[in-house]
Amino acid sequence: MSSVLYDTPGPRAKRRNALLSAVFLVLLGALVWWVWKTMDDKQQLKWALWQPFTTSEAWTTYLLPGLVNTLKAAALSMVIALPLGAVFGIARLSDHRWVRIVAGVVVEFFRAIPVLLLMLFANELYNRYTQVNSDDRPLYAVVTGLVLYNASVLAEVVRAGILALPKGQTEAAYAIGLRKGQTMTGILLPQAVTAMLPAIVSQLVVIVKDTALGGVMLGYAELLSERGTLAANYANVIASFIVVAAIYIVLNFALTSFAGWLEHRLRRSKRSTGAALGAEEVDELNAAKVGGTY
Repeated sequence: MSSVLYDTPGPRAKRRNALLSAVFLVLLGALVWWVWKTMDDKQQLKWALWQPFTTSEAWTTYLLPGLVNTLKAAALSMVIALPLGAVFGIARLSDHRWVRIVAGVVVEFFRAIPVLLLMLFANELYNRYTQVNSDDRPLYAVVTGLVLYNASVLAEVVRAGILALPKGQTEAAYAIGLRKGQTMTGILLPQAVTAMLPAIVSQLVVIVKDTALGGVMLGYAELLSERGTLAANYANVIASFIVVAAIYIVLNFALTSFAGWLEHRLRRSKRSTGAALGAEEVDELNAAKVGGTY
């Protein structure tokens, strides 16, 4: 079937596509074989290196506690960064110039600073000027750095999503007497959320991965940091990296899959139900119009 954007491939195109697919599969198989052979030559496939992951000790002592800490830091950062980013994104569209300027300066400032630097600065701040104990300080510093950086990025996502909507939406809302706040919350944001969702999810995935920076630099006991402790005890560095990478892949895939389901649900909820009115209901509507009550 052909469409405006897609033409059904002909016989030559089908043969070419089949040949390219076969070449890709051959190259992929060669790459997998090379990786397998290299690891085997380096004695990285010995059962002794992988056997610890079949026991409960490696998971309950190292990996699962690290995963819980990763999810804790990521969840706190998401819960704070999402509404904060929405507020600053909307503030950058304010009619008041001083609000736009202040919001713009804050967003551009924190968006320009590396997230690791923000974590280190927050850690020093909590160490010198607060009473946060040393056990909780790494978590506070990681969450603070992630929130400041990702809220500024999400603010730009929100602003771009709202500006991408047709201007007629705003003009129509003003025409029926809605104020700007009502227009933003009732008309623009609900429509922009669906368009913004892929970019928002991409940033949430970044939050999950960036928790590892806290483990490397601040001693926060997240998943990657606990992997180092596990590898030191079992002498299986490569194997532990592969297992932890698989955990990150599953975690982020679950997040993107949920976001895809949510996006599909939001799109379906915005479609009209297409319900048909019966003859009696049509007569009632006509009578109401004639009587001036409709």
